[in-house]
Amino acid sequence: MSSFDDGSTEASVHPQRPGIDVQRFRLVGVEGATAPFTWQSTREACSIGSHPSNEVVLEDSTVSRFHCEVRVDARGATVKDLGSKNGTSVDGVSVLEAFVREGSVIRVGGSAVRFELDRAQNRIEASSEERFGTLLGKSVAMRTTFAQLERASKSDITVLLEGETGTGKEGAAAAIHSASARRDRPLVVIDCSALPANLLESELFGHERGAFTGAEARRVGAFEEANGGTVLLDEIGELPVDLQPKLLRVLEQREVRRLGSNTPFPVDVRLIAATNRDLRTEINEGRFRSDLYFRLAVLRIHLPALRSRPEDLPLLAEHLLKELGKSDELPAICTPAFFATLNGSAWPGNVRELRNHLERCLLFQEAVPFNPPVQRGPREPLEVNPAVPFTVAKQSFIEDFERQYIAALLKQYPARVAQAAEAAGVDRAYLYRLMRKYQLKSQ
Repeated sequence: MSSFDDGSTEASVHPQRPGIDVQRFRLVGVEGATAPFTWQSTREACSIGSHPSNEVVLEDSTVSRFHCEVRVDARGATVKDLGSKNGTSVDGVSVLEAFVREGSVIRVGGSAVRFELDRAQNRIEASSEERFGTLLGKSVAMRTTFAQLERASKSDITVLLEGETGTGKEGAAAAIHSASARRDRPLVVIDCSALPANLLESELFGHERGAFTGAEARRVGAFEEANGGTVLLDEIGELPVDLQPKLLRVLEQREVRRLGSNTPFPVDVRLIAATNRDLRTEINEGRFRSDLYFRLAVLRIHLPALRSRPEDLPLLAEHLLKELGKSDELPAICTPAFFATLNGSAWPGNVRELRNHLERCLLFQEAVPFNPPVQRGPREPLEVNPAVPFTVAKQSFIEDFERQYIAALLKQYPARVAQAAEAAGVDRAYLYRLMRKYQLKSQ
């Protein structure tokens, strides 16, 4: 096990039991209303802010509710601003995210804390498995994630899955459901970013006949459909503010009321939410309710980006190539030189981007170049009519984009809706809904 004396950090695997050791650290208050104080870490990260749910609470009006996060991992010790109002600085330099070293002073609003390292280690649970559901990885980052997913599957606890697009949040939710006691009941997925607010409310809670124009029959919502099972709310950060208290009521009272009805009925569901945003930043910006966040974030699980676990690339590539080739044997292109080329990209689209790249390589039976950045020329100005209400004009533009995008997508993937959905990064059921909405058919 390495110490942190030189300002660096290294996670080491314990030889006797599954788990990793990460450097323990302290935060010492040196300025502000709550100074002096000393806070000792028990895990790899902590958040600093004025809200009492933070690990380090600073009673200072200049400190945001969720101001910044300090984390120790294989890269070192870092501090990340969470969209605070007055910013975060390290040793006098304003930062969004930066490395910190022994003795660095982190200023948040009118308060300041000193970062100190400890010779002791904190034990973080890690799975002995290299797979959980469809997720694969032998890296420390993935095995610690697997340990959390395994723990989540053994209870009905509400889970918030966090991570960039393409990291496998929907697959993680499906794996939790499949490994839980609710596995024989439905898993219903709702993409909160895919529907306008009026339709999303109906998708979530259902409606009675005549509840609004076009409601010609009663509709069962996601919570009612999933009764006894699990609801996954994907991209929960996109949930409109006016729907957030209604979702909070479902979580608190475990009952749903359809649109157009005054009679609530009980539901027995397990809720999993997923987001590629940091909801603490959304709270600071007033776009997400803090009370709903705490109901969702009973257990937060972060899905690591692919660039942070490069040792998993060969394992993932082998699995995906076999899956794409529908064979247990690796294709002829799989050579050490081919796998080495995969380290040439930062994979901003994560596993989804890797899969698409490997599909192209399989088609051409060679290591094709990575996608070059799209060169965007000047856009034609939009024709805007200020006489039209903003919301109406905005919805019209969205629908025009959706119609054109789906038409082009189906043209590129004729008679292959599943592949089209995967390429677009959307759920197949959602793609079918858009096709029905715009009366488009796969060629």
